[in-house]
Amino acid sequence: MRPFLSHPFDDDKLKEECGIFGVIGVSDAANFTALGLHALQHRGQEAGGIVAYHPEHGFNSARRFGYVRDNFTKADVMDTLPGQLAIGHVRYSTAGSKGATAIRDVQPFFGEFSMGGCAIAHNGNLTNASALRKELIERGSIFQSSSDSECIIHLMARSIQKNLSERIKDALRACEGAFSVVAMTRTKLIGVRDSLGVRPLVLGRIGDSGWALSSETCALDIIGADFVREIDPGEMVVIEGNKVISTRPFHPAQSRFCIFEKVYFSRPDSILGGQSVYETRHRIGMELAIEAPVEADLVCPVPDSGTPAAIGYSQQSGIPYAMGIIRNQYMGRTFIEPTESIRNMGVRLKLNVNRALIKGKRVILVDDSVVRGTTSRKIKDMILDAGAAEVHFRIASPPTAWPCFYGVDTPERSKLLAATMTEDEMRDWIGVDSLKFISLDGLYRAAGEAAGRDAMAPKFCDACFSGDYPVTPSDKIAEGFEMKAAE
Repeated sequence: MRPFLSHPFDDDKLKEECGIFGVIGVSDAANFTALGLHALQHRGQEAGGIVAYHPEHGFNSARRFGYVRDNFTKADVMDTLPGQLAIGHVRYSTAGSKGATAIRDVQPFFGEFSMGGCAIAHNGNLTNASALRKELIERGSIFQSSSDSECIIHLMARSIQKNLSERIKDALRACEGAFSVVAMTRTKLIGVRDSLGVRPLVLGRIGDSGWALSSETCALDIIGADFVREIDPGEMVVIEGNKVISTRPFHPAQSRFCIFEKVYFSRPDSILGGQSVYETRHRIGMELAIEAPVEADLVCPVPDSGTPAAIGYSQQSGIPYAMGIIRNQYMGRTFIEPTESIRNMGVRLKLNVNRALIKGKRVILVDDSVVRGTTSRKIKDMILDAGAAEVHFRIASPPTAWPCFYGVDTPERSKLLAATMTEDEMRDWIGVDSLKFISLDGLYRAAGEAAGRDAMAPKFCDACFSGDYPVTPSDKIAEGFEMKAAE
């Protein structure tokens, strides 16, 4: 999946490409899945799909563009998805216009094999997808989508294993990069994480007979499921009846969970690695206040992702916290046709400054990241127009200087502000009185690593900050991408 920037007003944030969810052992699995996907909507807002299985009706699927709430709450759709077993997926769209072809990229993908059908939903990105696709096409595979995830179905078709669970193992052993996968057969719900555990996947219990797999724990909460545990890096679980069978089909490796899940992607009410995402972001703000203090009158978040860090910064620094920027919660992604004049006021459609609070004040703005920097400049202008005396940016992540190849929509390196400018140059370009980012060591400390980042064995994937890629992005290197030079 290689998505495009789907809305001109959201072009300065990194985008998580998708969320996955599945349930087994409940009477209306598709409705449970729709609820789970609704809770994961922040991970992908362009399209969604559900596949369900019923012994009498077989496999049925529905794939739609748009929000879960607009597509998977209607009886005419949900009544076509009966059964006690279902999986689902939300995502950002593949580059290009939304039309008859693009809908083919919406997951889950389905394949009919000699031993029965299998549907798969994938969160992540395969770094050798182009090479796999070329080889598969040369051997006769006919692809229906432009998604890297479809490679998994074709690899399964070429496996000689006698059951679908083993074919999934075979297929994923050939894949490089990041993958958390939820799959289903006629009787089984299956979950898999790559050996580095880059993307999240958790297991939940529904009553006495049901089970759920989800990208995040917040989706378990919405269906009343109990969180059991995270699927371990390199683990595959096969759930059938009331049994959960665990295997380790991949070579063991040091876990490298995506640290940006903790900074931005995951919902603050989720639990990752046994830690509250909210509490981690709160600690990031505290670390940032220790590392980058400044005299000011107010600490204001850039809503909503900067809020927990801003609260932490305020509490550590003793500077009052205030809602200096108000978010318009009702601006839909199709609010208005973005003509050039409207495009220029895009940030103001989403955010408005609390003028009475800001006027004459020295303001610290806390945001989660700076990508291109365009939104930061516009927000700074809004704050100054409201009469602020000073504007200081504090960023709850290190400078984003490298693209992600593991399932995150990142601009090419030349368009990342931190790839072409020093911190002082970024400060001057944005036009603020000061700009400071949390250090990589500080981010690790906030994430629970008291000693900071171990350069020889980092616990997280932090490639977007460090340029240290845990899996070589072979497809991108073949296209001309240059890795960071060895130090």
